[in-house]
Amino acid sequence: MNRFPWWKYLILAIAVAVGLLYTLPNFFGEAPAVQVSSGKATVKVDAAVTEQVRQTLATAGLKPDFVQQEGTSVRARFTDTDAQLKARDALAKALNPDAGNPSYIVALNLVSRSPQWLTSMRALPMYLGLDLRGGVHFLMQVEMKSALTKKAESLTGDIRTLLRDKNLRHAGIARVGNTVEVRLRDAESQPKILELLNDQLPDLQWTPTTEGSDQKLVGALKPAAERRVQEQALTQNINTLHNRINELGVAEPVIQQQGLDRVVVQLPGVQDVAKAKDIIGRTATLEVRLVDDSTEAQAALSGSGPVPFGTEKYAERGERQIIVKRQVLLTGENLTDAQPGFDDNHQPAVHLTLDARGARIFRDVTRENVGKRMAILLFEKGKGEVVTAPVIRTEIGGGRVQISGAMTPVEAADTALLLRAGSLAAPMEIIEEKLVGPSLGAENIAKGFDSVLYGFLAVGAFMCAYYLLFGVFSTLALAVNLLLLVAVLSMLQATLSLPGMAAIALVLGMAIDSNVLINERVREELRNGTSPQMAIHLGYERAWATILDSNVTTLIAGVALLAFGSGPVRGFAVVHCLGILTSMFSAVFFSRGLVNLWYGRQKRLQKVSIGQVWRPAPEPGSAVATPKS
Repeated sequence: MNRFPWWKYLILAIAVAVGLLYTLPNFFGEAPAVQVSSGKATVKVDAAVTEQVRQTLATAGLKPDFVQQEGTSVRARFTDTDAQLKARDALAKALNPDAGNPSYIVALNLVSRSPQWLTSMRALPMYLGLDLRGGVHFLMQVEMKSALTKKAESLTGDIRTLLRDKNLRHAGIARVGNTVEVRLRDAESQPKILELLNDQLPDLQWTPTTEGSDQKLVGALKPAAERRVQEQALTQNINTLHNRINELGVAEPVIQQQGLDRVVVQLPGVQDVAKAKDIIGRTATLEVRLVDDSTEAQAALSGSGPVPFGTEKYAERGERQIIVKRQVLLTGENLTDAQPGFDDNHQPAVHLTLDARGARIFRDVTRENVGKRMAILLFEKGKGEVVTAPVIRTEIGGGRVQISGAMTPVEAADTALLLRAGSLAAPMEIIEEKLVGPSLGAENIAKGFDSVLYGFLAVGAFMCAYYLLFGVFSTLALAVNLLLLVAVLSMLQATLSLPGMAAIALVLGMAIDSNVLINERVREELRNGTSPQMAIHLGYERAWATILDSNVTTLIAGVALLAFGSGPVRGFAVVHCLGILTSMFSAVFFSRGLVNLWYGRQKRLQKVSIGQVWRPAPEPGSAVATPKS
């Protein structure tokens, strides 16, 4: 009746073992480290950079715990901050000979002290939020007027192309603020132009107006379209910020929208505010120019002559030099999408999509320059580099462009990413910044840990005093619940903040409710005269429905917080929901396993240690049965 088969005990043992394994990394703390990541869009961090970092540290007489590549960066861990600072200076000097034009970002960071055997098993500690780890907090304002202006400028080119393709004559098209004005040559053309614009550009509201003797159509974005442009600009800015912050190697950065035009950026573990602002404030722009392959340009590349007039020299990927003309044919504003793929010969390629103005310009340029090379340049911090310089094989129209050549699938994907997310859709300004020191974070961790510890001890002491041995079983089940909760958070690589620690303390009190229900149900069965073995069995069976109902209703509230909350509320909800799920396992399954292990083998069980079983007092005048001797 009260015996578990061996496979259930095996499940319990595996659950506890996995819980210990994935909880363990959280007790090692963090160590100072130096991180090397790409400082330019065209520079990649690979195995060669990792080896260069090792050699540089060895030459400087520094012995890191390890040097390894993680994602798109290289990290070197040290035992103390003195070695960390020396390593940063040595690496910055070796990797960036030109301090004014750095190729790599050398930043201070914190990494886990977990041993390598735990890391190799993907047993990693939880991420800590800004309030527990320290770091920087930025509140950024997005300049929405610029986004609307760029949209109006793009629509101006689209309208010009549209009217030319339909052979509809006009007296001029210009952008005035955030509106587009189409001047008419005569009143007879107005109905046709207005019908075409309303049909092809439904986002614009057109108003016929008269200025002196001139007639014109004034187009303004509809409120819904204006709102959509602002939302798209905010989304693109957030995505671009994610790409840039990845270079800092921040574990679980918080980048989220606040209001209609603001973005909150939290970078846990980053103490260098100037470096963080430098990365976040980077601007990347795309330009398309023609390559100069003339005899004078070749002489300039060989060093036997000056750079021809009207041209500039830039570095191409692979450190080769290339001469390009100063005239800018296209910019990143004309690029709407870039995706990696393959050409007709099944070679890696990048597929670009241009807007109407860009498609027209690109068609004319490629028609007039077949057989020549065209360079795509990416500018960051005022310095440009050539991403690729393909040869124009034929005229390219339709707004879809294919870049192919000597590139691998990885290079094609990287190039597409650079072209797609290189710049912000609208300028942003930092209007608020905060620095949370690591000492304050450590103090918050200590206080949070103490609150969980003292709460656990208080609950455990009460349960042991009130329910005796069953209270001990309940306390052990509560400890397993805490163990599994931390393990699950670590496995999911969740971010723990102060609200999360408050949720852990709350989960302890909520989890013990299930054991209280079970223990009181067992007591009730004993009061009714049920045998101890049957009382244990019925206590767990009949308490399960109540436990399930109470936890499901609480879980619904937690899911609501998770779905509609943000920031600290969402962090609280994650721990809250996971804690409910782990408590149902530990309070019912694990505690019953302990009870069955202790009492299940006793066939003639006379009593159980569950505290005082209070029996109702007999009513006055009622007969009291006395056992026979």
